[in-house]
This record gives sequence, C-alpha cells and structure tokens, in this order.
Amino acid sequence: MTIPASRSPGGVFSARLSSAIKARRTAACIGLDPRRESLPPAFDATAITDPRVLADSFAKFCRDVIDVVAPLVPIVKPQLACFEAVGPHGMAALADVIAHARSKGLLVLADGKRGDIGSTAEAYADGWLAGPWAADALTVNPYLGLDSIEPFVKVAEQRNAGIFILVKTSNPGSKDFQDLRCDGRTNYEHVAAGVEALAARTAAGATYGAVGAVVGATWPKQLDELRAAMPHAWILVPGFGRQGGRASDVRGAFHADGLGALVVSARDVIFAHARPEMNAGLASGQWQTAVERACLDMIERLAADTPAASLK
Repeated sequence: MTIPASRSPGGVFSARLSSAIKARRTAACIGLDPRRESLPPAFDATAITDPRVLADSFAKFCRDVIDVVAPLVPIVKPQLACFEAVGPHGMAALADVIAHARSKGLLVLADGKRGDIGSTAEAYADGWLAGPWAADALTVNPYLGLDSIEPFVKVAEQRNAGIFILVKTSNPGSKDFQDLRCDGRTNYEHVAAGVEALAARTAAGATYGAVGAVVGATWPKQLDELRAAMPHAWILVPGFGRQGGRASDVRGAFHADGLGALVVSARDVIFAHARPEMNAGLASGQWQTAVERACLDMIERLAADTPAASLK
C-alpha cells in the first residue's frame, strides 16, 4: 500500500482549485467509481473471487484512468464506497489511487458523504482532511445539524482543505426530505443558507470559502436559484451524463468568469469503452483511448454550453 503524500501547503483550497481549473481551462471533475461488472474486458473482473486481486484490479484501473485524464482535468473524485465494498484490500487500493492522483498533479475530492457529531465528526475530519488520507476535499452530510459540520470546517481551515455539503442531491428521491417546506422555505434552502454563511465566513474576503455545496445536474432550476443564494460557495454538480444532466442544465452553477462550479462525470467517462460512439474503431486493449475521447467530449460540451468557455 502506498500512503498518500501530505497535501501541498501551497494556499487555501479555493485558491488551489481556481488555479487548477484555469490551468486546465475546464471545470470537469472525473469520478473514480470502479465497479467489477463495468471494468473493461481486459481486466476480466467478473471472474475474480479473491478480494485482494479485485482490489488490485480496481487500483490498476483507476491509475490507468488517472494517467489519461491528468493532463485534461483539474480534479478527480474517488467514490469511497466502491473501495470500501472490497474490504481492507479495497482501502489499500484507495490509498494507492489517491497517491497516484497526487503524483500526477491532480486535486483529490474524497466522496464519502461523512457526517456525525462531536468527537466522531472530528475523527472523520482528521482522517480524511488531515490524517493519512489527506484529501484536498471531502463531501459532508449536513442532516445532523450545523454543529455537526463545524469540526469539518475547522480542520478544512487548518489544513487548507475544502468540504462540499449536500444541499440538493441528484437522485429523484431527494424531494422526499430535501423539498419539504418549513418556515416558508424548503429544507434544501435552509441548508443552502447555512452553507453560504460558512462559505462567506471562511472566504476571508476572497470570492470563495472552504465550504461548498453539492447540487445535482438533474435540477437546473434549483441550480440557478442556489447559485444566487450561495455566491461564496463552490458548487459540486453530480449527475452529468449518465444520470441525465446536460451541459445546458449545469450552466446556472457557474459564475460569469467560468469559476464557481465543478461538474462531475464518472461512468460516462471511465467506462467509455461501453459507449459505441466512444469505442468506435478501437480494439479491446485500447479502452483508455475511449476514456480520453469521452473526457474531451465532456470538456467540449461544457465549453460550448456554460461559462467555462470564459476560463483563461
């Protein structure tokens, strides 16, 4: 197992993210969601029964994806559940993936949707933002209350990291609780108000703070409203591509200069070998070329239909 190197001290998360987005001239974020049944045929993963071997396959697959996308995008988002499902060997694979991404100059957003109270929240924050994982950012679940977020904010500020708080998630069932109304506003609007207060507090006079929001690409109207409600927050936008979100749907997450948003695609890019239009003319061993094609296609669509075209 390779332990991820400590995060570079080169500035607060929002500044490092802005610089990385400008350098790549895109707000595309590639999700690393390895799944046994979806890996390219070259991995023959469906026949693997040994967890150690499966974890090694996940690590190699993600490293190979990183090698393709590192010159093209600013950040990757490992989905922790995919690695946790393989047990201890999966977590060792995750450490290798994070270390490899860091070695290629990518920022790393750990997607674990962590959330708890008191010392347990502190332990999550220390582990993922300051400890051996040292991710650049972490997704956080706010539904235990604003006090449950404070330990994550504290560590993020201390370690020049960031957090992204679930506000309006991309799944259809998000309306079951997030859209309920209380005191004249939806629950997600109440959460957004808390996020903006934390983002403004941690911005220290800059445009963006250490606290961002997660808002699904499947809710374009809400994206417009929430961008206005959270001017100091980066917005992480999952649901692009396979889940139905289009480039035109995510336009509202951006500010006019092309900053303020990170748009996530995972399966459409990393499993592009299963997309006939991306895999056309390729042999089975050329799956990385399909990944490159899909990543470039995503970047081009964002540039065509969002303010990302303004990035310099």
